[in-house]
Amino acid sequence: MAADRMNINRSWDHIQAKYVGTGHSDMTKFEWASNQHRDSIASHLGHGDIMTYFAVAQGDSIGRTRYALLEKMLQPCGPPPE
Repeated sequence: MAADRMNINRSWDHIQAKYVGTGHSDMTKFEWASNQHRDSIASHLGHGDIMTYFAVAQGDSIGRTRYALLEKMLQPCGPPPE
């Protein structure tokens, strides 16, 4: 039982080191939310059908919608807190 718990902790440390978005113990709520928003935006940008849907729903061209999402990746949750 204790060995299983150690293996889970080791594998979790490996996952956190390998993938930036999984976070770590010193990560703030703002950093975590920014990573989640950036991951979502990157997924939207990578799927052409979703980009087409967003463009039609907003009444803009696909290029303008793509540009707006790329701009939003700079500060997805607004400026960082003090």
